[in-house]
Amino acid sequence: MDKYQILKSIIKNSKHIVFFTGAGISVPSGIPDFRSADGIYNQKTKIKASPEEIISHHFFLENPEYFYEFYKTKMVYPTAKPNDAHIFIADLQKEKRISVVTQNIDGLHNEAGSKEVYELHGSIHRNRCVRCNKFFSLDDVMKQKGVPYCDKCQAIIKPEVVLYEEPLDEDIVSGAIKAISNCDTLIVIGTSLVVYPAAAYLRYFNGKYLVVINKEPTSYDHQCDLVFHEDVIEVVKKINEK
Repeated sequence: MDKYQILKSIIKNSKHIVFFTGAGISVPSGIPDFRSADGIYNQKTKIKASPEEIISHHFFLENPEYFYEFYKTKMVYPTAKPNDAHIFIADLQKEKRISVVTQNIDGLHNEAGSKEVYELHGSIHRNRCVRCNKFFSLDDVMKQKGVPYCDKCQAIIKPEVVLYEEPLDEDIVSGAIKAISNCDTLIVIGTSLVVYPAAAYLRYFNGKYLVVINKEPTSYDHQCDLVFHEDVIEVVKKINEK
């Protein structure tokens, strides 16, 4: 068997699979990643602050106008749709238990139909007033020009995404670690595994098969049962052909 057949067999025979996904799974949907030449972290900004600083907690508080200008144009892609990889993962839930642990904030796993999704870094689709906690959709935020404000108390609206200097949600982290600890197969897709603490969660895996699908090598490659240095869409296509 070639490695695509092996992966298909692993998926077929697994009882509980966790897909651990990063920006690379959403690139085919038209959303740029973070660290490539065209990635978010290499985007030019109108001010001296780097992209990393702009999406920090203190910058959001001190410069909401610049924050939202960058956020709305560089981090939010409201027309993006789930691609074949998102749909492949969601469809597997019809046959077995599938958990998704994602570093992405785009919500595409949910839109594809996945049910057990742990969004470590939050979601662009959830937004709340910093004062009264009223909920706002992504559309509510995007239709306001510039900084969005609450129509109830006039305070600023903040996306429920984890900015630099902010902690991850403890309940989401706990659920993600539990899923990784209890699964028999862990498939990592589209992440360089250099973002901590999220990347450290792989050490909780005690299952049978560890698979990495990422265009570039990762520090975990030598520990894997299977490694694919290619686009996840191609891997999904080849699996489906077998």
